[in-house]
Amino acid sequence: GDNLDLAITKEEVVVLIGEGVCAVKTLTKNHLYCEPPPQQPNCRKCEGSDNLPEFTVQMGHLNFSLGKVQYDILSSPTFPLEAQIGVGIGASIVALIVFIIVLIYRRKSKQALRDYKKVQIQLENLETSVRDRCKKEFTDLMTEMMDMSSDLVGSGIPFLDYRMYAERIFFPGHRESPLRRGLDMQECRRQTVEQGLVQLSNLLNSKLFLTKFIHTLESQRTFSPRDRAYVASLLTVALHGKLEYFTDILKTLLNDLVEQYVAKNPKLMLRRTETVVEKLLTNWMSICLYTFLRDSAGESLYILFKAIKHQVDKGPVDAVTRKAKHTLNDNRLLREDVEYKTLTLNVLVQGGGVNETQPLPSKVLDCDTITQVKEKLLDQVYKSTSFSHRPHADSLDLEWRSGVAGHLILSDEDLTSVVQGSWKRLNTLQHYKVPDGATVALVPRHTKNIHHDNHDYIAGEKTPMLEDADEGGMKLWHLVKASEEPDLPKHRRGSLRERERAKAIPEIYLTRLLSMKGTLQKFVDDLFTVILSTSRPVPLAVKYFFDLLDDQAGQHNITDPETIHIWKTNSLPLRFWINIIKNPQFIFDVQVSDHVDAVLSVIAQTFMDSCTIADHKLGRDSPINKLLYARDIPRYKQMVERYYADIRQTISASDQEMNSALAEMSRNYSGELNYLVALHELYKYINKYYDQIITALEEDTTAQKMQLGYRLQQIAAAVENKVTDL
Repeated sequence: GDNLDLAITKEEVVVLIGEGVCAVKTLTKNHLYCEPPPQQPNCRKCEGSDNLPEFTVQMGHLNFSLGKVQYDILSSPTFPLEAQIGVGIGASIVALIVFIIVLIYRRKSKQALRDYKKVQIQLENLETSVRDRCKKEFTDLMTEMMDMSSDLVGSGIPFLDYRMYAERIFFPGHRESPLRRGLDMQECRRQTVEQGLVQLSNLLNSKLFLTKFIHTLESQRTFSPRDRAYVASLLTVALHGKLEYFTDILKTLLNDLVEQYVAKNPKLMLRRTETVVEKLLTNWMSICLYTFLRDSAGESLYILFKAIKHQVDKGPVDAVTRKAKHTLNDNRLLREDVEYKTLTLNVLVQGGGVNETQPLPSKVLDCDTITQVKEKLLDQVYKSTSFSHRPHADSLDLEWRSGVAGHLILSDEDLTSVVQGSWKRLNTLQHYKVPDGATVALVPRHTKNIHHDNHDYIAGEKTPMLEDADEGGMKLWHLVKASEEPDLPKHRRGSLRERERAKAIPEIYLTRLLSMKGTLQKFVDDLFTVILSTSRPVPLAVKYFFDLLDDQAGQHNITDPETIHIWKTNSLPLRFWINIIKNPQFIFDVQVSDHVDAVLSVIAQTFMDSCTIADHKLGRDSPINKLLYARDIPRYKQMVERYYADIRQTISASDQEMNSALAEMSRNYSGELNYLVALHELYKYINKYYDQIITALEEDTTAQKMQLGYRLQQIAAAVENKVTDL
């Protein structure tokens, strides 16, 4: 309605439904709300057959009849008995299933908890055993190293002389240094050619010619990265007597390189050795740090090398697969359990016409091949002699002596070798049943005893060749056979894969890596500390070059500290130290075996990771080698950053100081290298790209004024009798 509450309140309004009262709750201008009785009331004046109560509203003397009200009757639903039984049975089954699941879950939880505790106990026992093994191995190794240190007092560290060091650094990968070849020419022309080469040496003193020469070669498509490194090393030898000039050329070329990379991505500079200047820098660092290696870092590196070699040799090493029980490299880890024991042999060394010496007790393993035994015996008998002055294992036979006349030559292969199908096993001391305390002799090999020249070993290598069984050859094995999967029918290959996978699953063998890492930790720390220490004066060349990089960054507005850090890392650790750590034979007169090289590679990679700024996120798929040193790398990174910061804060090295040091090195070492051969090798590249070099010189007005092209034509006429425009 309208204006319902103008003249009345809700208490005065009476609302009825039949005989029942509808309680008024709200009265507004337009609405009246009331709450009816819960049950349908009886009608007051029943009319008609429906007997429904009337809905009336009394407002004072006004009565309003608004119609009849009918309540909905909710009839109670009927639920069939069968359905009730079904629901009951279903609920019982569900309850039973839930009960069983809860029971199984609780049982599995208890089992899992028991397994967890069992694994936890196993891990604790494993950790304890690894720790105990590390302590024992470390104690044994320290004892051995103390004995070795006392030997070094008498014999000294077998450093290479400067000439051998320089040749191995400058020309890696060459079986023989090209400087050893000599000038290959007719005697009648030798004097003329040598005069021409001296003229070439003088021409190289022209900075304009030298830079034009290098840039011209580098612009040729056929001038490969290998050629660039070779030419850089030849230039290093040719200019070795003028290291101040060499350094000036290096700075000029480096400036060009910086400008080139600043336009692209400065962080990639000096990352690889793809240009002549990058190899020149490697050689320059190697020349300048030779004294530091001999006086400071060399001892720690040599002791680390000997510690690795001693530790690797204490366990089995497969002569065919080159895998070892004691290693840091998971790719070279011998996972299989090999039964072995240590034997002490009494060694006699016999030379041609030389009386046998007093027997020397030496330790080997009964699972070693005969070649491995000879190498270990030579290491122990000639421990005070550098490698190049020892007899080679291939030049000696191992003779087992028993009684007066009992002499037996032992070899890797003979008629007694065990053959199974296409597999032949290399002979070991175990095979010959050599007892502990046996007497053996190293005797010069005679031609009649050589029986495996054709197929046993690759010339100059120690790895037996695996010939193809299909061609009727024998496949050799030592401790573990290589996979035979390719020879199996297809339906059996899957099961073999499963067996291989099952064999690889026991990561328990990786504790051997941890044990080796723990044993060598002190020696690795000592080496990294001596390399990255500023407690003693930093090599002048390092300070000078780092200042040069800082200056270059300032000139090109490079303020990102990460970029400068990368430049320094790429110029010193990556370019020099990694090379030396991975290749001790560059500085020492030693032989580095494959399994020792595998360990050194891991240590070198760890050093490289320590020099990078980026954080390495480690996960399940990370290389094992990175996980091994995951806790140590942050500490090493701090050492590197402190090293760079300390160098930056020291007093700058002046050009005068650097030139004085370079002049002294030139005087000390210039006579060591055959610069005429280097000039002759350089001329071969001049001859190959003669027209391009002459064109580049003629196009430059300054070069024309200096008559550089004319001088090169004179050299060509002298060295090669070349017909020129003269």
